[in-house]
Parts: sequence; C-alpha cells; structure tokens
Amino acid sequence: MKIALLGYGKMGQVIERIATERGHEIVLKKDEFNTYEGLSDADVAIDFSVPSAAVDNISSCFHANVPVISGTTGWLDRYDEMAALCTAKNGGFISSSNFSLGVNIFFELNEYLAKIMAQFDSYKVTMEEIHHTQKLDAPSGTAISLAKGVIENSNYTNWTLENPDSNHPSDSELAKQIHIEAKRIGDVPGTHTVTYESVVDAIEIKHTAHNREGFALGAVIAAEWIVGKHGIFTMKDVLNLEHKK
Repeated sequence: MKIALLGYGKMGQVIERIATERGHEIVLKKDEFNTYEGLSDADVAIDFSVPSAAVDNISSCFHANVPVISGTTGWLDRYDEMAALCTAKNGGFISSSNFSLGVNIFFELNEYLAKIMAQFDSYKVTMEEIHHTQKLDAPSGTAISLAKGVIENSNYTNWTLENPDSNHPSDSELAKQIHIEAKRIGDVPGTHTVTYESVVDAIEIKHTAHNREGFALGAVIAAEWIVGKHGIFTMKDVLNLEHKK
C-alpha cells in the first residue's frame, strides 16, 4: 500500500516507521516546506498536521481521489464542510480525535458507564486530560470525544473548561456541564480520566498512553481498512465496535 503522510512531525515519523514495518511505501512526506506532489500516487493519506493545515490537506485528498485518515484536532468547526466534500467526491474519510486502539475501547467503556450513571443524580462527572506542552489545543480532542460520549448518554448538555459549580452551585443549567481540566506537562503523550463522584465515594476510569506508538498503529490500521471503501466512517467501523455494547 502506498501512503501519503500529511504532516511530518513526531507523529508523522512514528507513523512512517510503523507503516514501513508493516510493508507499506511512503510516497509523500508533506510539511510546510513542500507541495502535494506524489499525493495522487497514494492509495491512502494519513493527516497528522496542525489545525491550520488540516482542511487544505483533507480537501486536497478528496480532489485527488485519495481516501484520508485525519488525526489532527482543533479544526472541527469545518468538519461538516469536509464531510460534504467527501460525499460530493465519493471519497473515503475517517476523522478521529484519537486512533489508539486502547482509547477507542475506552470510548466504548465511557459511553456504557455514562448510561449506567445517568440513573444516579448523586454522582457528578468531571474529566481531566494531561498532554505534552507542545499540544496546541485544549481541551484535547479525545477529552471532547469523551465528553460527547457522556452527553449523548446522560442529562449533561455541554462541557466547559471552567468549573460550572465554582460560582453558581445552585444553577441547574451550569450543573449540567461537564468540567474538563486540561493540563500541559512535559512530554506526556496523553492521559485521560473520567470521574463520577458523590459525597460517599467515587468511580474513576482512566487511560494512560505510554508513548505515541498506539496512536500511530491505530492510524495505520485505519488506513489499511479504508482502502477501496467510499463514505464517512469512524473507528467503531474499523474495530467493529458498533454493536459490542
């Protein structure tokens, strides 16, 4: 399989190594200093760039009839636009806040737990995410995905970086927001914790990434899966998790 790498930072370099180890060929390593020459030769593209470059990268893939896997976060205000372009061009597209196999299992666990805890008003949910200091967006895309997983399966309505109970403890609308605490520390690859706490106890689920290998491997597996397919997919499709709950 021929792969175009859109973004060639630390993640792009790990993806290159894993893809090569799995027998794939890299036909383009795109950064801010070169063009899309070689993109049309690719069977699939993997985008781990920066928010300001993601839309151009993704749209260039659709125009070149190359399916794209995007792990870049911070650009999702234009996701609907890219999804519409994918449909118009009969392309293939997977955008995920996190391609790690473990994190996607964690997403499923998070949704299942949210359904259970929705029955118990005495528990308040909060989240914490920790990443390296080079991460540009906060909260992380993974934390936002976790928050959405809770919102879709409970009475919570939104997430916030501010503590909704700090100044207005009696405001029921603010109390329906999930507080996410975002920390940037050293070279931490990514740690996400979801906590349900009451006055008597707490329930906590946590995922800790030890390195970038898991993110890169998941992206390569998604790229292998999407070749020859048309449509907009998720990691649930790749990992066959849709009906596992």
